[in-house]
Amino acid sequence: MINSDAFFQIPESAWTRSIGSGWDKPYTVRYASNIDDGPWHGMPLGGFGAGCIGRSSRGDFNLWHIDGGEHWFQNVPACQFSLFEQDGDDSQAIALCTEAPTDGTLNSWQWDNGKEAKERGDYAALYPRSWFKYRNSFRAEVACEQFSPIWAENYRESSYPVAVFLWTVRNPSDRPLTLSIMLSWQNMTGWFTNALRSPEVKVRDDGSPVYEYQPRIGESEGNFNQIRQDTGSVGCVMGRVRAGDPAEGDGQWAIAADPNAGEVFYHGRWNPIGDGSDLWQSFSRDGSLPNITDETPAQAGEQLGAAVAVRMTLNPGEVKQIPFVLAWDFPVTEFAQGVTYFRRYTDFFGHSGDNAWTIAQTALQQYSYWRQEIQNWQQPILDRADLPQWFKMALFNELYDLTSGGTLWSAATIRDPIGQFAVLECLDYRWYESLDVRLYGSFALLLLFPELEKAVMRAFARAIPVADDTPRVIGYYFTQKMESPIAQRKIGNATPHDLGAPNEHVWEKTNYTSYQDCNLWKDLGSDFVLQIYRDYVFTGSQDIEFLQESWESIVLTLDYLKTFDLDQDGIPENSGAPDQTFDDWRLQGVSAYCGGLWIAALEAAVAIGGILAGEQGSEGAGKREEGERTIQITKQIEIYREWLGQARSIYQEKLWNGQFYRLDSGSGSQVVMADQLCGQFYARLLGLPDVVPEGCARSALKSVYEACFVNFNRYVAQSRGESIEEFVPVGAANGVLPDGSPVNPNDTHPLEVWTGINFGLAAFMLQMGLRSEAMAITEAVVRQVYENGLQFRTPEAITAASTFRASHYLRPMAIWAVYWIS
Repeated sequence: MINSDAFFQIPESAWTRSIGSGWDKPYTVRYASNIDDGPWHGMPLGGFGAGCIGRSSRGDFNLWHIDGGEHWFQNVPACQFSLFEQDGDDSQAIALCTEAPTDGTLNSWQWDNGKEAKERGDYAALYPRSWFKYRNSFRAEVACEQFSPIWAENYRESSYPVAVFLWTVRNPSDRPLTLSIMLSWQNMTGWFTNALRSPEVKVRDDGSPVYEYQPRIGESEGNFNQIRQDTGSVGCVMGRVRAGDPAEGDGQWAIAADPNAGEVFYHGRWNPIGDGSDLWQSFSRDGSLPNITDETPAQAGEQLGAAVAVRMTLNPGEVKQIPFVLAWDFPVTEFAQGVTYFRRYTDFFGHSGDNAWTIAQTALQQYSYWRQEIQNWQQPILDRADLPQWFKMALFNELYDLTSGGTLWSAATIRDPIGQFAVLECLDYRWYESLDVRLYGSFALLLLFPELEKAVMRAFARAIPVADDTPRVIGYYFTQKMESPIAQRKIGNATPHDLGAPNEHVWEKTNYTSYQDCNLWKDLGSDFVLQIYRDYVFTGSQDIEFLQESWESIVLTLDYLKTFDLDQDGIPENSGAPDQTFDDWRLQGVSAYCGGLWIAALEAAVAIGGILAGEQGSEGAGKREEGERTIQITKQIEIYREWLGQARSIYQEKLWNGQFYRLDSGSGSQVVMADQLCGQFYARLLGLPDVVPEGCARSALKSVYEACFVNFNRYVAQSRGESIEEFVPVGAANGVLPDGSPVNPNDTHPLEVWTGINFGLAAFMLQMGLRSEAMAITEAVVRQVYENGLQFRTPEAITAASTFRASHYLRPMAIWAVYWIS
């Protein structure tokens, strides 16, 4: 017997909004060149690297990341759920979207736009599950739970290109009710690939490299639909006429329902750009469809739709569940022309592009198990009484980026038995796994999918020795209206900033970004070493092979970074250009941020070297080459210890001012930098010797909290003429004067609230016992995101002017560091 209460009850931690409820003043982009799709974003559906679809709280399917690394945001009205209900002689049929098409299409349909938003019901999301719970529109109680099979340390189903829609209906009346639920879909096979085979790369007005993405939207000639029926599933496969192996964009969609849930109807070929009467006439009459089978391929200019409906009669008090499945099979991702990879899910369903129906059947067979596994993973966290509900909500929902962040997950190979993985820095900065950003944002991947995390870091280790002599201009100088020096794309032994972009060859051709010359950055080498050791420690301190694979690159990149220690005092100096993750912020000389990371990285390298030397000593007795390797590692450790001996005293001497650490030793700046002690946070996180004395760290954190959070928000409230008691804090600014005011009101990065940096700072505060301060900062950022239309597109930066920059950003998954330490 179905426990209907469990299905109608939305978890308390879920983000909830009335269906169709808009935003009075949603935040808008700071720069016009940045992507701003508006606030209608919902939880994405689909597996990692399989492509994903977003469905908003209006009920429309509007986000399409089917082509790996590319973004298309638009409502496709024919892709929709509709519900028919009959009570005696009264009946109604409603398309369950509050936004009717404005171009005249499907105008025979009745859309769900006749009530106030608060009367329609609620949308809720707790990734990877979301809900529509309807009220007032129907006599029956109706709810839909939608999800994809994603749970921690699941390296199989989490890759599947599938979404489950589990409808629960209950008849609360004393009369029988007839209900029919319909899923309609447009055949979009072939749409999601770039029509520009070799798009030109240009420098955008903000200095970032961009290329044009022109999907083949509406190009449906040769598409056809096939009705499929068997014992446990009825539905339609939507494919395309092709010869030979699939290219990018080739494959299938499938919609399916369980015939055991009720009486199933279908329509295999209707016109999704007409008035919709060929589908709606029969459905609105009695909840049926005409059971048309027509596999005729589409002609030029023609569009095809398919639909499946399940009709049932509910007796008084009766409850039923009706599962629907949407699956897709587009097995090929192409980067530069001719550079192709198969997706991870093809390891389980094959490479042919003809397996959408098999995927859909698998979902109908296994969805109950998948749902239970998701609950088993989430429940221990949801049950924690010490974590506020808003925190649990954001903790899970920020994982959305692992699905919709342009995610790549390739098929397994001998070298990479779990495949290769990558997430974009963001949609505006469209390159993968920016190392400085993932120093914060990769905690989610590490804690939940550690093998994927290590796969990313192996790619960086392989890339460090590689050089790329390609010359290019630097975008930062473009924004400053200065002539750019010509820089080499990738210097050998320099740690790359990123693993490449979707229009080239991800994992092999690195350092795509050209906003700054990343060969000159002073944090990337340290970031690499710290993440390698972190991943080793957090995965049980057993994976010696992972350290062995990385050691050569650790040595090479630290040696390279040391060449920037021009005065030989043990710490590489910042050059006065923006040469670190705050890449609009000039640092000069020894800096608190980069210097602290350098010291922590040297300690991590010493620890790694000690582990490897001990391993060689225990297993390599009597073998000359292994003995020599141990000697080499031991010598390297001594070099790092010598550098540390210099660096520690210099760092404290040059930067400590009695209250906090100065921004740097060369600029004379009095700014309090929020993230000045990131290196100390990492050192303590990994059980390494502290970078700075504990008392200094505590004093610095209190200074940061007062200046960058308390005083900054007071300054913002006063500048707006608002009462500080009623002002909703925007978070901690990156860097302000001790009284919270800016050095320059026109500064960019210092005055922005970076969501991921705030979460990293909060984790550091928790680590040092400052719980109330940590949670105050975390809550401020969460409220900014989830109360201002930024949900499921969390930006890098929020400003006091209610604007944002760089949506769908990787760094905010640092909230999992807050969870880990809490």
